[in-house]
Amino acid sequence: MKKVFCLLLACSLLAVILTGCGQSSKPADSTQAETVAETQAPAETDAAETTDAAAPEETTAAETAAETTAAAPAASSGPKTLNVYNWGEYISDGSEDSYDTVKEFEKWYKETYGQTVKVNYDTYASNEDMYSKLSSGAVSYDVVIPSDYMIARMVSENMLLPLNFDNIPEYENIDESFRNLYYDPENLYSVPYAYGIVGIIWNANEVDEADATGWDLMWNDKYAGKIVQFNNSRDAFGTAMYKLGLDVNSDDKSVWDQALEELKAQRGVVYSYVMDEIFNIMESGEAAVGAYYAGDYFTMLDAQAPNVDLRFYYPDPTNYYIDAMCIPTCCQDQELAEIFINFMLSRDAAVANAEYTYYASPNRTVFTDPEYLEDLGEETIAILYPETEDFAQQYNTYAYKNLSQELLDYVNTLWENVKIN
Repeated sequence: MKKVFCLLLACSLLAVILTGCGQSSKPADSTQAETVAETQAPAETDAAETTDAAAPEETTAAETAAETTAAAPAASSGPKTLNVYNWGEYISDGSEDSYDTVKEFEKWYKETYGQTVKVNYDTYASNEDMYSKLSSGAVSYDVVIPSDYMIARMVSENMLLPLNFDNIPEYENIDESFRNLYYDPENLYSVPYAYGIVGIIWNANEVDEADATGWDLMWNDKYAGKIVQFNNSRDAFGTAMYKLGLDVNSDDKSVWDQALEELKAQRGVVYSYVMDEIFNIMESGEAAVGAYYAGDYFTMLDAQAPNVDLRFYYPDPTNYYIDAMCIPTCCQDQELAEIFINFMLSRDAAVANAEYTYYASPNRTVFTDPEYLEDLGEETIAILYPETEDFAQQYNTYAYKNLSQELLDYVNTLWENVKIN
C-alpha cells in the first residue's frame, strides 16, 4: 500500500486505457446481490480444521496455482491484457533479487493456458487518489486494491463487480477473522490482501524517549518543524480524533469541527503534509516524528541514514485497516482478473508479497509459513502480528467506515481549511 510512489509502465498503460469506471447512474441491484451471495460466495472452512491443518508443502507458484485454478478460459486470437491499479511498492517487484510477482504471473499464465498475457501495472498514493481517477470515468482497470472504507463506498456506488469464487479457490486460505467484515459483509466483492495498524515513527537521536507515547508526540512543540502529518483528510483527521477520544466514524459535524481545531493547533509544528514522501524524509533525518502504516516502518528502517535511529510504537487508540483485491465495473476481462487474484493468494506469490511489503497477511499460507516467520524475525513479527490484540474486535472498533456523501464533502471542506491556512 502505502510505500514509495513509482509509476511503472505508465506509457503502456495509457495506450490500453479503455472505458472508464465512473459511478453507475443506477443503484446496485439488491436481487442480484442476493443471488450472488447464494451462488458465488465461497464455502466457509471449519475453523478447527484450518487451525490444525499442517503447513502446506512448498511448491512453485506454477504448481500451486495450476492445481487450484478453474478450467482454462477460452483462447483468443491475440495476447491478453490485464490492467492492475495498486498502492505504490505494494507488490514484490523483482528488485534486489526478490520474486517478481507480475513477471511470474505472466510466465505461469503462458505455461498453464498456452496464451500470452501482458500485465500493465500502475500505482496510486492514496485511496482518495484511486477513487478520484476511477470515478472520473477516464480510465479502465481490471484489479484494484482499495482499503476497507473505500471498498464500502465503491460498493454503495455500484463501482465493483461481484466475484465468481469458482475462479478463486485459494480464497480458502483467508483466515476466518477477515471474512464477513462490515465493508463486505457477504464476501461478495473483495479478497483481503494485507492488513495493518497505524503507528508513530520517531528518531531516537532527536526525540526524547519519555515523549514517545500516545498521540501527543505529533503535537509536541519541542519538535516543531520536525513533525510530518498525513496528506489525506481521513488519516489526518483520524490522528486528531484518536488523540481527543472522538469517534472517527461520527456523523455529527460538530465532532469533526473539534478535530479541525486540533489540526489547526498542530499546524505550527508540522514540517510537511506527506504520503509517500515520508520515506525519504524520515530515512534521511529531515523529519523526526511521523504517523504512518506499520509495515512501512520496516522499509524505512532498512534504508535509514547512519545518523538516524528510527523507532516505532502504537498509540492507543489507533486505526486498524484492511486492503483487499477487487474488480471494478470497468473491468475488461473479469475471469482473467479473478485468475490473477487467485495467483496472488498462492503460496509463493503471497509469501513474497508479504515479505517485500512488510505488511501483515490474512492468508494462512503466509502467517503459518516457517520460512516467512524466520525471514522476518521475532521482533518484526511481534509488531506486525500483535499477540495480545484481538484484531477483529479492535478492527470493528477503530476501522474507518464509509461516510455519507454530505459528510465527506464537509470533511473535505474542513481539510482544505487546514491546508490553505
